[in-house]
Amino acid sequence: MISFGPEVRVFVATQPIDFRKGVHGLVALVAEGLKSDPYCGDVFVFRSKRADRLKILVFDGTGLVLATKWLEEGRFVWPPIQSGTLRLTATQLAMLLDGLGEWFRIAPRAAKRPTKIA
Repeated sequence: MISFGPEVRVFVATQPIDFRKGVHGLVALVAEGLKSDPYCGDVFVFRSKRADRLKILVFDGTGLVLATKWLEEGRFVWPPIQSGTLRLTATQLAMLLDGLGEWFRIAPRAAKRPTKIA
């Protein structure tokens, strides 16, 4: 089981990638294509063209971790393809990994700040 705390930053590359890419190819994609630091501890999620697979790349402080998930049946639910990245919460990532549809419609509720009492 892979789990991340609520403070983790998760980015989904919205364009499908060539799924033959390994760790080094994905590190280059994060650095050059997404203009981010692959060694910063953020989680990067990549989708396949067939939408039934995804790859997760993260640096855990001691090395790079590359995980792949393949759905035996069905497809992952993805928002429309566009350029750039999509930011996710840890909860949205968990829903995506569980294969739950419409995960991208779930958003944290904004909390009102308490007013200062004089």
